[in-house]
Amino acid sequence: MTTARRGTKVPARWRLLACALTLLAGCSNEPLTADPDVAMPAPKQSSFSQFHTTQAHGAKAPLRLEIEARVPAELGEVLAFYRRELGKRGWQEKPDDAVIAADRVQLAFASPKGPATLKLGRAKGETTVSLAQRNPEAAAEANVLPTSGQARLIFGYLRPDVASLVINDQTIEIAGGENHPQTLDLPPGTYSYELRAWGLLLRTDTVTLASGEAWSLSDDKKPSQIY
Repeated sequence: MTTARRGTKVPARWRLLACALTLLAGCSNEPLTADPDVAMPAPKQSSFSQFHTTQAHGAKAPLRLEIEARVPAELGEVLAFYRRELGKRGWQEKPDDAVIAADRVQLAFASPKGPATLKLGRAKGETTVSLAQRNPEAAAEANVLPTSGQARLIFGYLRPDVASLVINDQTIEIAGGENHPQTLDLPPGTYSYELRAWGLLLRTDTVTLASGEAWSLSDDKKPSQIY
């Protein structure tokens, strides 16, 4: 004769809780996925994502595209997602200067439209994402493409007075008026600078430049990368 042993009876509310926890566990293990029609991918599971474009007069296409995101997943999972998704879009990873650590990743890519950079980090239990792509044809049309091996600063002064930029042991006079943007190409590095007008210091700050980048300087906000 076969004897059947009766198991412990679990209350219904605990059975529901166990089911819910099982579903949550399944969700947490769900592979990261993206919309294949989006040129700058971010995982659908992102808790936050924001898309930026940089436009310039004289250029038909944006100079720079960037997506920022936060993903509730481990850094290794997000890195694998981007390598997979960017590979599908024809982006080629460049091993030179790659940084891959437990809490930080920086990779360079050659994309169909131009150079691109992926930066991953960790904050508050999530992986942070910054993916940026530059368009050299658009930058050349807008006259913001730096000399090879250099970075470019673009600055101007919107008031009628003449101002000056003090940087890299140089003092550069900035003509007044809206149509007088000026440029300066410098080797990659970190520079302190001052913007002055009427003999007064308007702004002092630092800007870190990498080869091939273009940055805008103004008197009322921090330096911003435009290419």
